[in-house]
Amino acid sequence: MAQDRVEAVERALTVLEAFDSPQEVFSLAELAQATGFYKSTLLRLLGSLARFDYVQRNAHGRWHLGHAPVRLARRHLPGRHLARRIQPLLARLAAETGETAALLEVEDGMVECRLVTLPESALRHDLHPGDRWAVEDDDDPRPRLPGGTMVCQALPGDALEPSRWLALSGPAGRLEAGQARAALEAAVAALAAGPGQDGREVAP
Repeated sequence: MAQDRVEAVERALTVLEAFDSPQEVFSLAELAQATGFYKSTLLRLLGSLARFDYVQRNAHGRWHLGHAPVRLARRHLPGRHLARRIQPLLARLAAETGETAALLEVEDGMVECRLVTLPESALRHDLHPGDRWAVEDDDDPRPRLPGGTMVCQALPGDALEPSRWLALSGPAGRLEAGQARAALEAAVAALAAGPGQDGREVAP
């Protein structure tokens, strides 16, 4: 409805929409052409967006997206593409090892469980999507598990994204670290090889 519109907000969103393009960095003139706004108007809008880290200006005076859009997008569950690739691996890890298999994301000292498959065993580490815990080292996402243990393997990824890890966790007396690491490394290799390359990839 017309009375629900806020012109300044819609202008700012129009600027952000201009970055939905294969081109990653824009001059002020290019943004003016893409949005139809005067450069003076654009500078005011970009200034506000930059204060909230939706856009950033580099040393050459060109503009690119900031970290805020990526941060907000990560608040949602993993995309269907990611889940379709990772969930079958977690199911296979849980079936082969009898332990809890999970996808973890680490950022700013916090770990979040994004995807998980629990084994059929009654004695297990119960982990659920959305579980979060603090860590001192982003390169070691393991929580403290009284009577239990976790083995993690990093996934390759984009520097702008949070680090992602595959993890196996279970009772300390049952989960053998060497075997768990070998299983995780094989899963990461299968993921890198692509669907069907190891002969066991679950079709989407």
